Amino acid sequence: MSTKQQLTDDMKAAMRAGDKHRLGVIRLMLAAVKQREVDERIELDEAQVLTALEKMLKQRKDSISQYVAAGREDLADVERAEMVVIEAYLPAKLDEAELDALIDAAIAETGASSARDMGKVVAAVKAAAAGRADMGVASARIKSRLNG
Repeated sequence: MSTKQQLTDDMKAAMRAGDKHRLGVIRLMLAAVKQREVDERIELDEAQVLTALEKMLKQRKDSISQYVAAGREDLADVERAEMVVIEAYLPAKLDEAELDALIDAAIAETGASSARDMGKVVAAVKAAAAGRADMGVASARIKSRLNG
């Protein structure tokens, strides 16, 4: 079952169960997916849906850091609760060893030998990791491998 279909089914279940918090977050996720489909006039595939959910997760992380800096723990707690619901729809994250193996495979596949080839390696890792790795961390590791 696709993530989009899972979201729709879970929205119905949350409505029946009266779980207003979960229902609200699921509706936000579906709205983000539908907004992107309308904007780009396409039907999103699974990887694109996961990308939209990752973007929502990143927005929540940024909001939490801003709320904590402003001393608004109450608002940060709301964002953390939303993150828990969003993370449930994302695939399990790669551990460090799996990420390193993926980076090594991408470097070998692209024939990268210097930092100038970083874009090709990042693109290959991003395609292979689709929602399972923080690309900021992956980019830093790729850069250190290509420079060192």
